[in-house]
Amino acid sequence: MVGQSHVLRALSNGLANGRLHHAYLFTGTRGVGKTTIARILAKCLNCEGNGVTDTPCGRCAACAEIDAGRFVDLIEVDAASRTRVEDTRELLDNVQYAPSRGRFKIYLIDEVHMLSSHSFNALLKTLEEPPDHVKFLLATTDPQKLPVTVLSRCLQFNLKPLLPDLIGGQIEHIAAAEKIDVDANAVRRLAMAADGSMRDALSLMDQALAFGSGALRDQEVADMLGSLEQDFLFDLLECLAQGDGAGLVKGVERLADASADFSEALADLLVILHQLTLAQTVPGVIANDSPDGDRLERLSQHFDSAGIQLLYQIALHGRRDLPMAPDPRAGFEMTMLRMLAFQPDWQPSNGTESAPAPAKASKPVVERKASAPEPAAAPPAASESTDPAPTKTSHVAPSNQSTDWHQLVPQLGLSGVSQALANHCEWVGREGDRITLQMDADDEHLANDNAKTRLTQALCDYFNESLSVMINVGALSAETPADAAARARAEKQSAAQAAIEADPNIAALKDTFGAEVISDSIRPNNQESE
Repeated sequence: MVGQSHVLRALSNGLANGRLHHAYLFTGTRGVGKTTIARILAKCLNCEGNGVTDTPCGRCAACAEIDAGRFVDLIEVDAASRTRVEDTRELLDNVQYAPSRGRFKIYLIDEVHMLSSHSFNALLKTLEEPPDHVKFLLATTDPQKLPVTVLSRCLQFNLKPLLPDLIGGQIEHIAAAEKIDVDANAVRRLAMAADGSMRDALSLMDQALAFGSGALRDQEVADMLGSLEQDFLFDLLECLAQGDGAGLVKGVERLADASADFSEALADLLVILHQLTLAQTVPGVIANDSPDGDRLERLSQHFDSAGIQLLYQIALHGRRDLPMAPDPRAGFEMTMLRMLAFQPDWQPSNGTESAPAPAKASKPVVERKASAPEPAAAPPAASESTDPAPTKTSHVAPSNQSTDWHQLVPQLGLSGVSQALANHCEWVGREGDRITLQMDADDEHLANDNAKTRLTQALCDYFNESLSVMINVGALSAETPADAAARARAEKQSAAQAAIEADPNIAALKDTFGAEVISDSIRPNNQESE
């Protein structure tokens, strides 16, 4: 058994301590080992070599016959083909008789949820008053369909879907034992395609071995599974990074020409976005020998963490809504165009500056230049003044002079992580072309390279100068914008609670009906008039 240690531990402890139940229910999706663990438990209960044990010998007659499927006291029933009440009554007629060979007579009923309501009633009577020599092992993929009266009389164990790493490890273990030549990427493809089912993984492995003449090769497994080339999806993400709408549409056309399954394409895209998040959050987590490692590393430099989270959510919703689209290609294309339309304020990979218009709407539009500004253009003839337009140098604070950072941050037009970074910083000072900020160590995770680059550029835009920004980590001496916002929220909440407590109507309700005010339910009114 692989990946079900929580079930094995509970069963082993019960067997070792002699705490046996008369009915066990194993639930879980297909192919995770429900009937397998039931057969193992049958051996534990009837082992002749070691007695009732959590380590059956596997060599005695009882163990051998159970493995071979011919143990007379293990009665296996497929409930899907025996749903009638007459079948159940016929099965249970012999419950009263002692086992022929083994210590216990065991009824293993697979897909038990398929029994009819009358069959459950017949089974329930036996579950209520079972003979000491009978054990019921029930397995189902849909426990919700079992009557609660049956569920309450069973010891229930839920077997979990297996993670790809566990499935891949088992495939590699089997391949090593069978001396099968395998590629690591081929194993990963099979583990992902199994979708949590070890039985499906082994079936796919057998199919791949036949397809690949006794070996598991990546390209052959990909061809067998009809897997999509990852290059297509990386090309789409690179088009998003560059803001290239035409390239994005051409990329979707390439997928259509390759007869891609667009639902699976979105699933694969979600996997890549997850890997990008890992690459940003935990540097070095992507293995050096990963075939896509270089492209992941490059792409992670062009998207910030908030942007990847947004893309992930759009892809997730796009896959969910795909069946409702006019056709799969249109649904996929719309999902990609939605990603392009709602992309956050990241730096495109072609080096051009293209922050979204809403992010800059709150302050005058200024050219992003590293040098001094160009001379202002002559004003129109109708202008009331011929004086040149004021430059941003009026915003520059002299060296070592304090700047109202709380007033400045909202004017920078930041969003996402870069805005959070600015809000959690304290203005320290400015020396020449260097601005120094300070932040608490608990917030250091916000200071990634992309966020610092955008904050620096926003300050250059605001002051219309070429500046550098130094962010130190240490104890703060003043309140940050984030702290001020949190304090304001707390004050509003406190005022709202005080207003509720002072309300005469609330007091009347308390006196008349013994009402209580639930503090957690009070929310301040955020209208400006309040």
